[in-house]
This record gives sequence, structure tokens and C-alpha cells, in this order.
Amino acid sequence: MKVSFVIPALNEEGVVGKTIRSIPVKEIEEAGYTVEIIVVNNNSTDNTAQASDAGATVFLEEKRGYGNAYLRGFKEATGDIIIMGDADGTYPLEQSMDFINYLVDDNCDFVIGSRFDGTIEDGAMPALHQYIGNPLLTKMLNILFHSDYSDTHCGMRAFTREALDKMDLKAPGMEFAIEMVIEASEKGLHIKEVPIRYKKRGGGEAKLSSFDDGWRHVKYMLTRKFGKN
Repeated sequence: MKVSFVIPALNEEGVVGKTIRSIPVKEIEEAGYTVEIIVVNNNSTDNTAQASDAGATVFLEEKRGYGNAYLRGFKEATGDIIIMGDADGTYPLEQSMDFINYLVDDNCDFVIGSRFDGTIEDGAMPALHQYIGNPLLTKMLNILFHSDYSDTHCGMRAFTREALDKMDLKAPGMEFAIEMVIEASEKGLHIKEVPIRYKKRGGGEAKLSSFDDGWRHVKYMLTRKFGKN
């Protein structure tokens, strides 16, 4: 079986190499898998494309957007299992074997990390996001879509190729994060949450805009649930 790592990167030249090297390739290969690492350069203006020096295959996606980058990466990935995570070093990709084991040994379809069931390093997440934004958006999604997530916006996820094919993913921007968890729930996938340690950014600037992105997520959920009026 092959495991594909898909990492979107926008102006992350200072940390993307370290993030790639944190992937436990040797551990995964010793468990009997082959590994490919895909970095999607989302039209960066720095040297993010040099991620190939750290062992990744780099694809350019000129249409900027979180969803656009991942959709391109998933298109290029050839693995039976796909693991996704940000390029900024915040997610513990060294914990990837735990995600793989849940997919293979426990017959899960979709595994997502939980920062709130795990630990959040001091300074890793703004207080507004940690105590208000993320909990409220998670609760709203759970109520609207009858799901039971503890952290709908955690970006470290893993799923099988079959699960990817079942999910109808098309959101171009940050809404992609919740589109995926809604799709996983509505399509009846076997979902597992895994506590993780969320770390401070390794470098570069955060791409999130608290209020704009928060409103986009609310709007997406309401539109999807109730339709356009």
C-alpha cells in the first residue's frame, strides 16, 4: 500500500522543508508502506517551490485558495491512503502512523486530529480562536449536520482513497475544511478523532483572517443546510 502526504504551501519557504522532514518516512516504510510526499505550491512569491530539496514532489497550483491547493494535491496523489497537513509545522506529522493504523487496523475511513482533546502549545492558537471561534463553529456544524466532532477545523486528517472518492469536494477556499467534515459525516464514513499536540508555527505569516474566514464558514454552513434564498 502507498501513503501519500499532501501539503499545501503558500510562502512557507522558511518552514516547509522542516515540515517535510518531520514525516516519519522510515517508520512508515518499515511498517510495509511506500511513501510519496506532495507539496502544492499555491502560487507562492518566495522559494516554497524548493520543497523538492527536502524530498517532496512539488506541483504548482496557480489558483490560490486552501481548497484549490488540496484539490490539486489530491488529484496528483497516487496513494491508497492520503494524509493532509499544513506546511507551517503546527501539526504533528510525526504522529502519522497512528492515523494510518486507525485506517488499516480499525477499518476507519476518515481520521481527523483533535487539538481540543489533545494539547495546544502556549501561543499556538489565538485566544479568540481557541476559546470562542473554533468551539462555536464546531458546535454549530454538529447541530446543523447531526455530527459529533470535537474539532471540525483541525487540518491534520487521513482517509482512504475510497473515502476520498465518496466525498464531493469542491470548495476553493477555507470553507474546504468544513466541507470535508460535513461530507464525511453525510456520506456515512467511519470517522475517528485522534488527540494531537498542536504546535506554534515554525515560521512565516498566518494566512487566516479571523472574522472574514469565520463568517465564510458560517455562511457556507447556512447555505449548505438551508439553500440559497
